[in-house]
This record gives sequence, structure tokens and C-alpha cells, in this order.
Amino acid sequence: MKHDELQDVYCSVAGTWSVIGERWTMMILRECFRGERRYDHFRTKLGLGSNVLNDRLRVLVAEGILDRVCYQDHPPRHEYRLTAKGADLYPVLLALMEWGDKHVHEVPPVRLVHTGCGHAAQPRMTCAHCAEPVAWRAMTAEFEPDAW
Repeated sequence: MKHDELQDVYCSVAGTWSVIGERWTMMILRECFRGERRYDHFRTKLGLGSNVLNDRLRVLVAEGILDRVCYQDHPPRHEYRLTAKGADLYPVLLALMEWGDKHVHEVPPVRLVHTGCGHAAQPRMTCAHCAEPVAWRAMTAEFEPDAW
């Protein structure tokens, strides 16, 4: 199965990966979460060619993850702002970061600090009902009978 065919699979993981699974997409989003919005910054910071960056930004805008907003008329210049849909990817980025901190680097390259209390933060997934931490073995999947 080709990457672009994932969007046609009735699976939330496959559908999500068809949107954000390209090599540079999460790196662009990482920069957005750091407050960057400008094309030139993405290109310089990530070392991307124009063709790759243009394609990734086009997809992110088409998917409603970023908005392309004009900030200068002469010459025309645009910036890319996270939408609410894009902001919802923050936990995905945190999960990838946590995995990398644990399995790729001996010393994590970035420390997250909770601005509310000033302490180091370690985001975790919890049950929305009881607030207990959840992990793989503590979950079951119930499938919609009409979906298959």
C-alpha cells in the first residue's frame, strides 16, 4: 500500500499518518509550536528545499492544520499559523518527544517546563473518567460493528 492510499483505510491511525506521516511534517509543526510562522525560518531552521517545504505547507493548509495568512502586501508575504485542529496535534508531538527522550538520546535535548508552576513537566495520558494513567495493557479496543 502506498502512503497516499492510507487516507482511504477506515482506521484513525492510518488516516492520521496519511496527513502527518511525511518525513518533515512534524518538524514543521514542532517549529510552529515553538512560535515560528515564517516560511524563511522553516527553510533555514530545517534546511529544507523549497519544493519539499512548499508541498508540506500546502498539505498542512489544505488539511486545516495551518492557516496561511498574509502579513505584508508589498511584496506579498505570508505566515503559517496553527489552527485549533493543528493545536490538537500537540499531544502527538509530546508523545514523539517523550519516546525520543527515552529511546534515542541519553540526555534529552529539551526540558519542558510547566508555566503554571515552573516545574519540569512530564505529560501523561490519563483516563478522562477516573484520571488514572493509562498505558497499552490497560486499554481494550471496542470496534464499531457497522465499520467492518
